[in-house]
Amino acid sequence: MKSSRRNFMKSMLAVPFAASGLQVLATEMPSVWSKLGHKFKISLNLYSFNKLLLDKKIDLFDVLDFCAEHNFDAIDPTGYYFPGYPDVPGDEFMMKFKKQAFLLGLDISGTGVRNDFANPDENSREADVVMIKKWVRAAAKMGIPNVRVFAGTNQHTGYSRNQVFEWMAKDLKTCCDFAKQYGVIIAIQNHNDFIKTAADVDRIFEMVDSEWLGLNLDIGSYRQHDPFDEIQKNIKYAVTWQIKENMWMDGKETPTDFKKLFKIIKDKGYRGYLPLETLGEGDPYQKVPALLDKVNNTIQQL
Repeated sequence: MKSSRRNFMKSMLAVPFAASGLQVLATEMPSVWSKLGHKFKISLNLYSFNKLLLDKKIDLFDVLDFCAEHNFDAIDPTGYYFPGYPDVPGDEFMMKFKKQAFLLGLDISGTGVRNDFANPDENSREADVVMIKKWVRAAAKMGIPNVRVFAGTNQHTGYSRNQVFEWMAKDLKTCCDFAKQYGVIIAIQNHNDFIKTAADVDRIFEMVDSEWLGLNLDIGSYRQHDPFDEIQKNIKYAVTWQIKENMWMDGKETPTDFKKLFKIIKDKGYRGYLPLETLGEGDPYQKVPALLDKVNNTIQQL
């Protein structure tokens, strides 16, 4: 009887996927999105509270309470705000944070580190790879699905961009192969650093060629061309975002057209986290709720 039930369940699970043509490979995610329709989960990137956290006027648990109070779906705590960074915190702290997030009804949508894969110094890049691996293991312990990394800001004098792309792809591939063992995605951020354009993003994804590489799509860091066009080109790689108050239009920082932005994201059928991030002067206790209200109101009108 149990064997028959197992066989029945297997057949029931297999048929819908075969009938719909859905795939679960990361390279086919846009196809999955288009079949299922969009699903947005609003998170908060804790860089919004960067100064208060670094000055130790508040801690991670204070921001957990804030996110719960404002009914965020998730929280995105960058690694710098954990005690001991760049080392990972002890298991006791991580389990306490994970438990408190769960009890408050919050997912932990991602975390991130500070690395520089544009650095010509191979030893420095290797140290960054080791550090990223440590945070991958920490992310897995806390149930965090992705670790955000950077391309890098080093000027790499004496080396061509082609050379930098080569060593950057190699290092990212190493990180992705390691992260695969833990079920954690490496999410590279387009940060207007070495990677500035949609074409740069396309190039690094083609070179790394890993299902465990995703994009942390930063809407405020496309500054060379129309950012909405760039988003359209890169959204297929997105596994998480940084939704900001401003974008760069024609070389000027301009308030984000949230209606246009979220229509693009909806039309592509994106399913997942949309972390908000506020920047610049002002009180985050005022700025974050204001941004959250704009985002929620826009989404409700879609």
